[in-house]
Amino acid sequence: MQSATYFLSELWTNDEAVRGSFVIHKETVPSWRRCNFDQPYKMEITSTVDDHLSLITKGYQAMIYNGDHDCKISYVGTQAWIRQLTLVGKGVNLSITYHWRPWHVDDQVVGYTRTYANNLTYATVKGAGHTAPEYMPRECLAMIDRWLSREPL
Repeated sequence: MQSATYFLSELWTNDEAVRGSFVIHKETVPSWRRCNFDQPYKMEITSTVDDHLSLITKGYQAMIYNGDHDCKISYVGTQAWIRQLTLVGKGVNLSITYHWRPWHVDDQVVGYTRTYANNLTYATVKGAGHTAPEYMPRECLAMIDRWLSREPL
């Protein structure tokens, strides 16, 4: 079943004025759909552990986050995935530098975060589902803004 938000996003993105503002020509994209499951994928990526390890060891800042109501990829599963980074990444220091602590927006707890060595941050977003910014846009904007500014959550 499609939610009202999904319906409205399709309605909005297929509006001629919106398409014109994004310079989307009818002949290139006849209409926009939220998900296209008919894509002929050439390759399936079964693990991104090596890719993340490569970026982390090169000094890139990384953030992983979950909505705590995500039924597809739970925060427990994500924590297990982060543990995989430490197991597979022989010699990569992913020790915890700051233990679990709440993070706030307007003096309200909106999630919990943990920081690891090598510029890795993990955060949860309270009340958010699989697409956390869709459910909690203000909180996710604050999260990404702080992270990009290298401020603590």
